[in-house]
Amino acid sequence: MRHIISIELQNEAGALTRVAGLFSNRGYNIESLHVAPTHDETLSRLTLVTTGSDEVIHQICNQLLKLVDVVGLVDMTRAGHIERELVMLKMALPGPPNEAHEALLREASARILDDRPASYTVELTASGPAIQRFLRSVKAHGRIVSLVRSGTMALSRGAPLVG
Repeated sequence: MRHIISIELQNEAGALTRVAGLFSNRGYNIESLHVAPTHDETLSRLTLVTTGSDEVIHQICNQLLKLVDVVGLVDMTRAGHIERELVMLKMALPGPPNEAHEALLREASARILDDRPASYTVELTASGPAIQRFLRSVKAHGRIVSLVRSGTMALSRGAPLVG
């Protein structure tokens, strides 16, 4: 099962390495990782996406809480949350952009950044699963030349669960 884990940690050198090392040492893959300072400059929010059974993720979360840099964490998958990810992609279109391309972008609420056929560039902000669906649809309209994704970010709905 896919899990989004939000970790609040000290904004210090090596904190990210210790978190990533915990996953690596246990043979678990991090599918997506996003880290940035919070409103408190001494803390950072690290949001990571991984897959595993509820039991395994619970065990990993318990191990994370033992790390000296970790202030708190929550498995966002267990709570109401809002998740977003930014993707920018460049496509090579077989011809000039047409109504089918525009309809695809309109349906996904994507924005055109560059409309030249050789470098048709768009951006989309959506949930990870919605981006995956969009990328599958895009392949029917052109060849993806380049793609960059921000990684998932998530916030709990309502009152904050962490920090």
